[in-house]
Amino acid sequence: MKKNPIVYLGLALLLAASSCKTPHVQRMSENSVTDLSGRWNETDSRITAEEISAELASHPWYNTFSSTNQGKKPVIIVGMITNKSHEHIPTETFSLDIEKSMINSGRISVVQGGGKREEIRAERADQQNYSSEATMKSFGLEKGADFMLQGTINSIVDQYGKEKTIYYQINLELTHLESNEKVWIGDKKIKKYLGNKRMR
Repeated sequence: MKKNPIVYLGLALLLAASSCKTPHVQRMSENSVTDLSGRWNETDSRITAEEISAELASHPWYNTFSSTNQGKKPVIIVGMITNKSHEHIPTETFSLDIEKSMINSGRISVVQGGGKREEIRAERADQQNYSSEATMKSFGLEKGADFMLQGTINSIVDQYGKEKTIYYQINLELTHLESNEKVWIGDKKIKKYLGNKRMR
């Protein structure tokens, strides 16, 4: 007795469908710590940015600047943060986390840089032709930065068999734009273990 190939095809499709599991999706707090792969993630970015911002505002350069400038807040522009690690790290997201932490501290002013600054300048130029005189924004009134923050992200991977450690080092430098003097150098180190042992 011959079997109908359509029956076999139907059975195969039924088995394939039953073996596909629907992924479980669960919403989490944005501040919860999740580390599924051991790679750089949003927790690393956020915590590093918060610690760097706190250190910047508590370092002696801050009080020196404030006392010699009638108590005004320093203005910082975040420059290039270069990823030299072994993996893809979205440095733009990390830069935004740093800017957010500095602004939220209430002790540092942050100005726009790069392509976003050019977009703002283009809008200001457009206003000269199309906005009313009462509402258009003038040229030459931008707040100039006092300092630029730049840095690098490096990593070292050490692996033996199924065990692996990943070490990240984030180095940042704050430079006075007028004098070119480095007023602060900071770093943040992160080390992760991937394996079956429970590390202390």
